[in-house]
This record gives sequence, C-alpha cells and structure tokens, in this order.
Amino acid sequence: MSACTTKPLDGSVAEGFADRMAALEEQLLSPLAARAYPPRRRVPEPECSLRTPFQRDRDRIVHSKAFRRLKHKTQVFIAPVGDHYRTRLTHTLEVTAISRTVARALRLNEDLTEAIGYGHDLGHPPFAHIGEEVLDACLQERFGPAFRFRHNEQSLRVVDCIERDGNGLNLTEQVRDGILGHTSKAQPPATLEGRIVRIIDRVAYINHDIDDALRAGVIEPADLPAEAIATLGSTSSERIDALVHDLVEHSAAAGEIVQGEEAAEAMVALRSFMFERVYHSEAVTAERGKVERVLRRLFDHYVENPQLVGLDRERAAEERTLAQAVIDYIAGMTDRFCIATFKELEVPSGFAR
Repeated sequence: MSACTTKPLDGSVAEGFADRMAALEEQLLSPLAARAYPPRRRVPEPECSLRTPFQRDRDRIVHSKAFRRLKHKTQVFIAPVGDHYRTRLTHTLEVTAISRTVARALRLNEDLTEAIGYGHDLGHPPFAHIGEEVLDACLQERFGPAFRFRHNEQSLRVVDCIERDGNGLNLTEQVRDGILGHTSKAQPPATLEGRIVRIIDRVAYINHDIDDALRAGVIEPADLPAEAIATLGSTSSERIDALVHDLVEHSAAAGEIVQGEEAAEAMVALRSFMFERVYHSEAVTAERGKVERVLRRLFDHYVENPQLVGLDRERAAEERTLAQAVIDYIAGMTDRFCIATFKELEVPSGFAR
C-alpha cells in the first residue's frame, strides 16, 4: 500500500493517526498488553498513516508468497480424497481466529495476536510433520548433528530472509518473537499475545485433527477418551469453546496465559490419544515411505546440483550456505510442486502424464 508512505493531506483521517491509535491503546488495552508504538523493527522505516505497525505486519504476511502456498500444504492427511480436510492454510486461519477471540476477551493486542497467528506456520515444509522429520534427518546425516530443521525457525527465516526476493518483510520484534516461540520446543514468546497463539495452536490442531480423523474413518466417536470428552464436550465446537473459556478465565486471574488444571489434563489426554491412534496410525504413516523417498531424492539432487538453488561453486563449498539454500528451496515447496519435481527427476517424460 504505497499510499501509506505519502504525506497525508491537512485535515485528513491519516493526520495524527499514530497518536490517536497509541492513545486508544492506553485507554482500551490491559496494562499487560503489547503496545504497537513505538514500532521496533530491525530496519527503521516510515510508518503507515492508516495502519498500526502490527496491522502492517499482518498485511505483509497475508500478501506474502509463503502464505499463499499454505493452501497446498498438508495438515495431517496426505492427499486426502475429499474437499473438507484441513490444509496448513485452514489450520492457520482457525488458529488466528480463535487466538484473536482470546486476545479481545483479555484486552490484549488483537492486531499483534493476528499477525503472529498468520505467520506461525509459514516455514512448514510439504507433507506436514513427516516432511519436517525427514528434512531434519537429511540435514543431520549429510551435514552433521549441528544442522537441524525446525519449522518455527524456518518460519522466522521466511519472514526475515526469504520473502521479497531475499530482503525479508522487516516485521516488528514482537511478531518475530511470537512466530519463533509458537511451538513447545522453543522458548515461550515474550508477549502474552504470542503465548496465546502458542496454546491455541495446540487447541486448534488437536480438535480439528479429531474432526478429520473421524471424517477419514480412522477413529470413531466412541474411541475418544471418555473422561476428556466428559470434561470438554462431545463436539469440536464444544471442546474449543470450553478450552477458550477456561483459558480466558484462568489467564485473567493469573495475569499470565495459563490453563486450568482440569482442562489442561483433558487436552493432554486428547493429544496423547491423537498421537497413538491418528498421527502414528497406518492411515497417516502408510505414505511415509513414499514421502521419505521423494524428499530424500530431492535433497540429494539439490545438494549435488547447488546451481539449481542459486549457488555458485564458491558459495556451495560452504556447508552451512549449501544446507540452508537446499532447505529453503524444499521447505518452500507445496505438496504438489514437490511431487511434480520428483516426477521430472524419476519418471520418463512420456509416462509422467
């Protein structure tokens, strides 16, 4: 939006926008909420005269190429037959919507929460967590144990270094921190808004993955842990509603983003059930060998041909540079582009139709 950097007309809505928004934040938000002003970016830049810095970050993420590719990346079930299974994009939208509800109820910064929600999974590779595990293994086997692939770190790299032809999106510090810290394998975010997304990410995927598993016939309603269902509800909507209310009430009382003990235990029970009966089920893992073969073939191909990922001979000789370039390229692929690329390498052109 180029108009954001133009000088506003005298008496226009844009004049004094930042001062009005900063005053509104002080008036409406909790003292614990993150403030949009002054913006904390790695590279200072003129601010938009119609959007707060966090709104601007949200828009940069939504307009990014990486965000658009999420619609063709797997959530749990690889290449499911049916139109109603979650993708990485629908998961992202669901996490963001629920997180914003929590932020509003707690008088926290909704715009910051929304930006983190939209950006948290930008670095996910094709084929969901199977893809993440395979790329992590490829890196360690080829380059050593110091080289790891973690999707949250890749998400931060997408917004910092990959988007805008390598210039990055120059997001605010609070959004970057929330993206990096959204997974339990990382340090919790510094802001309460980031910690909301961290918990709601799990709330969303557990309950929505239950829906998809029921749809796929992998489990039946009667299979779900009885005690957890009695505590939270028999439908996805009931469970999410119960978990959101629990989170809001306990967080308001604690001045921190926390769940009540009973709700947290019920969610852990559902998560354990999902790992045992769904995420590690034959319906999900049956394709693992094929996915692994595809990703390993592509990984080896690009390591052996670094010019295909934009490296000259001198830069390809640097292990870290080579590893990162190969991972950036493969992790950015959608499922279908990954398959198509594999076919080009492995299937004679006359048969790949």
